[in-house]
Amino acid sequence: MYVHPAFKIDLAEALPLLRARAFGLFVVAAPDAPFGVHVPFLVDETPDGGLRVHLHVARANPIHTHIGAGCKALLACQGPDAYISPDWYGVENQVPTWTYEAVHLTGTARLLLREDNLLHVDLLSKEFETRLLPKKPWTSDKMDRKKRDAMTTAIVTIALDVESLEAQKKLNQHKGETELRGAIAGLRGRGDAASVAIAERMQRNGERKFGWTPD
Repeated sequence: MYVHPAFKIDLAEALPLLRARAFGLFVVAAPDAPFGVHVPFLVDETPDGGLRVHLHVARANPIHTHIGAGCKALLACQGPDAYISPDWYGVENQVPTWTYEAVHLTGTARLLLREDNLLHVDLLSKEFETRLLPKKPWTSDKMDRKKRDAMTTAIVTIALDVESLEAQKKLNQHKGETELRGAIAGLRGRGDAASVAIAERMQRNGERKFGWTPD
């Protein structure tokens, strides 16, 4: 991924985005053409300061057959995105652009043991069930054991040992105060969730850069 210096973010900023979104496009280098699948994932820091991602695919999905003992892979995770009209800036000679947040992780993917599948499902469900509180969290213990074993056998768990991270938040940080205020107002006027989310992030940038009062 090309990362513009003005929009580049480091691991400290990228990790919260990865954990909050926890969903992305996983791509492996298959012999004939890249092979991708959209998946939820968990990301953890390793004792040596690196990152490791855990995810799973259906056993019926042939992507895991391309991994074998290990292969190069990419995980692309994207946050909210929104179009910016140049008319919003209130300044002449501007051009349209697209704002977004994205993190690319590349490294070596490897298959885990079938015995690891249940633990992976438990950890993954715990992450997302926690977000539904005060709902009582679902756990795999609620399933009939034979049914649970059949379901966990039907997946393949994969680990991605991350070797490089590329991340950016393209949020018009390089624009002046007038342009930024105009873009925020335009985005809020659209009202859709992604536009509002980008506007909130731009607002925080304005608070840091220009000393704006928080909304």
